Amino acid sequence: LESFYGRQLRLSPHVLGHSKAHVGRVVAELVRAAKAQGLQPGPLALSLRGDFVRIGSAYEQHKVRSPDCFDILVPLRLPPHLEPQPRSAEGPGTLGAFVCGLRARAGWPRRYRPFAEGFCVELQGRSHLSSGLVLRWFQGHLQRCLGAVRYRLQERCRISLSACPGRPPTLHILPCSDYVCCHISMAVRLIPAIPLGDALYLTALPPEGPQGPPAPEALWGLNASRQEQRLLSWLKEQAPASSCHLKCLQILKGLRDLRGQGLEEPFSSQWGRVLSSYVLKTALFSLLLQGPLEAWDERFLVERLEDLVLYLRDCLRKQVLMHFFLGNASLPEAVALPRFLKEAAPVNLLAAFDGATLDLAAFQLINTWFQAPHIIRMYSSPRYLRPAPTL
Repeated sequence: LESFYGRQLRLSPHVLGHSKAHVGRVVAELVRAAKAQGLQPGPLALSLRGDFVRIGSAYEQHKVRSPDCFDILVPLRLPPHLEPQPRSAEGPGTLGAFVCGLRARAGWPRRYRPFAEGFCVELQGRSHLSSGLVLRWFQGHLQRCLGAVRYRLQERCRISLSACPGRPPTLHILPCSDYVCCHISMAVRLIPAIPLGDALYLTALPPEGPQGPPAPEALWGLNASRQEQRLLSWLKEQAPASSCHLKCLQILKGLRDLRGQGLEEPFSSQWGRVLSSYVLKTALFSLLLQGPLEAWDERFLVERLEDLVLYLRDCLRKQVLMHFFLGNASLPEAVALPRFLKEAAPVNLLAAFDGATLDLAAFQLINTWFQAPHIIRMYSSPRYLRPAPTL
């Protein structure tokens, strides 16, 4: 496991630091240009707030393999009179997720009608902000700003923008050879986000898999990345300096990816979704708070990794892994939660999968752990290695 981590999973802090700094500069230029071009008087248009929020594994110290993919939230400014309305997750594309509508208040002013016609859909007789229409506007707005930014950055890098229907646009950055020492082509997912206050955001729900149906346009998902980052910072302060909790998460993600190389469809795709990085991180959070943090010292790496595998297996068999922040009354007092999260209904992250799929995933997970040396040797050869999924 140590060799697997050192050779295939561990990132160079130097390269990761350069990549994050370069991404930050390029995104700052693009957001600044998009905000300037989007300034319009009155309440009849969307615009950018002007900042951006770094989220995901690259900024939480548990990214694996290569610092070539990044996630950035881009907060938007909305007209007033839109209020969040949590809803029960019952339909396709919403199971296993917190969903929320952004509903126009009663008595929507007539002067807001152009905005409603451009960015809202009807649900139960009321206007709701459409995630699909916002995504299309966001992509087009960034694309229109790309020319000026590309010109200013031409000595640093080449940049382009791509998007798939129903998904956030991706900014591709290719550094120029004489600009930075780490010549890595980077993909930055730019995610339009609706601020709720208290460092909480709403983002568009993703489609159900590559070929799945689109998510409901009138509903949004919750992003609590800043709360996760606060919890990780608290854990870093409380745990031993040599704690292995993030290393356990990285190794488990690496084993998941290798095991996926040998699985056949359709279960191969389901395996990556059931054991998404968010599910693995949630299980780690839950396990960390169950026992003394001193037990996560580096010398207990194998024991703690086995504990994490067994905990996940039990969750899969029971078909229950609850969202860590929604309605969780057992969080440390030092990690203060916004009222919106405290009062939210709990969500089972595994609710979208049937029992047979979860049973098979539990079997494959424990099998992967028992056969880890064999799987590492077999699927680490060049003919098997391919880019890790961004799940």
